[in-house]
Amino acid sequence: MTLPDIQVSDVLYALFGAGALLAGILPRLLERRPLSMPMTFLGLGMLVFGLPLGLPPADPLAHPKLTEHLTEVGVIVALMGAGLKIDRPFGRRRWASTFRLLIVAMPVTIAAVALLGWWWAGLVPASALLLGAAMAPTDPVLASDVQVGEPTDEEDSEDEVRFALTSEAGLNDGLAFPFVYAAIAIAAHGLAPAGWFGTWVLSDVLYKGAVGLVGGIVIGRLLGKLFFRAKRDSLRLSRHSEGFLALAATFLAYGLVEVVGGYGFLAVFVAARAIRAAERSHEYHQVLHEFAEQIERLLTVLLLLLLGGAVVGGLLAPLTWQAALTGLALVFVIRPLTGFVALRGTPGTTSEHWVIATFGIRGVGTFYYLAYAVTHADFPAAGLVWATAAFVVVVSVVLHGVAATPVMRHLDHSPAYQE
Repeated sequence: MTLPDIQVSDVLYALFGAGALLAGILPRLLERRPLSMPMTFLGLGMLVFGLPLGLPPADPLAHPKLTEHLTEVGVIVALMGAGLKIDRPFGRRRWASTFRLLIVAMPVTIAAVALLGWWWAGLVPASALLLGAAMAPTDPVLASDVQVGEPTDEEDSEDEVRFALTSEAGLNDGLAFPFVYAAIAIAAHGLAPAGWFGTWVLSDVLYKGAVGLVGGIVIGRLLGKLFFRAKRDSLRLSRHSEGFLALAATFLAYGLVEVVGGYGFLAVFVAARAIRAAERSHEYHQVLHEFAEQIERLLTVLLLLLLGGAVVGGLLAPLTWQAALTGLALVFVIRPLTGFVALRGTPGTTSEHWVIATFGIRGVGTFYYLAYAVTHADFPAAGLVWATAAFVVVVSVVLHGVAATPVMRHLDHSPAYQE
């Protein structure tokens, strides 16, 4: 059989099958090596899509709706997994690092990137703000190497670094959304606040945020009661150990809250925390988490293969050196400094604060926000925004992928962690 006779669909089946197989093998092989699974699949995507196999171009600009929904599913499944695996109960002092990263570091990061995008990279204000909002959140999908492990019975077993990065990734995907909406409003109505600011505050900040929070709590508590405390044994789903119900909880929380106009990302993470709180030490949380993690890993494979394909297909072509420097400033200067300053006075050592601040991994959530925004408004220089974001994600995947294992190993063997 000659090369032109190969069906593209067959190549895609084989590619995803090989990717799924590697997703099961690589975590064990790379466990103690300075190489991450996201790096491997990003490189594999670039290699395969660079070959003359006739594969369709993986261009998110040409398919924004498909990109939006693929990344949307990847993020919400990761958010459910993140919420289920955090052992630490909610508390103002216990979650102080998370609050500082969300309330201080994230808005300052958005403002700094937007300012550089406008002043240095030459973007109009709406596009600059969109870049800042999309690049600010720490990604729950690609940050698994620096997150907490599987659920345990011990409430205070998690170190500050892994807890802070996991909880931040769980909450900031929803809390960055108001800034994306602000960018959409500026693109549609202009920079003058009279045309959009009041509606933005009331609807996109207060209403959507409150509905996401309350909806997540209510849905999570109801599901927790059904899973663990239903009066009939046949309805007490924790007795049957069916992991796919993690997806039921994910889509139910996300879909219901989105239907009534709230932030579904926020609702999914909060619902996961409410389910965990319903019966904190039950072994069923392990079952739910393992299933969510497996689905998340498969989606990560798909998304990273497509990202690799998009990169070799020309996604970075519009990138200018000014935009590239803006992206590098985010990774090497803005996020580390804002994160470190925000964490002063919170639990943890100075070294832990630097690690938390440095490992703000950019990823799949960024592409969701960009895809969502460009389908709701016209953004000048959208190609440059996408190229900058993709460049930063690639840099983040490589940099943090190489550094995560040795840095976390060093922390784990430090005297503070041995006490």
